[in-house]
Amino acid sequence: MKTRNTDEYRGEVMTHLSYIKEKVDANHRHLEKVNGRLGKAENKIGKIIAIGTTVVTVLGMAITIVGVFL
Repeated sequence: MKTRNTDEYRGEVMTHLSYIKEKVDANHRHLEKVNGRLGKAENKIGKIIAIGTTVVTVLGMAITIVGVFL
């Protein structure tokens, strides 16, 4: 047997659930954007590290060769 209070309560719960769903969906969309930007930044950092490692290796080899011949 449904009472008026039960129907009102269910209506309020459904209203709150739809509000929560909207907020969760908005957060999900925002996180997708952030993850995309973060992935791009991680790729750029990886490239910088690779270039730095290459430069240090080449300079180290050049210094070693110069040291051997002097």
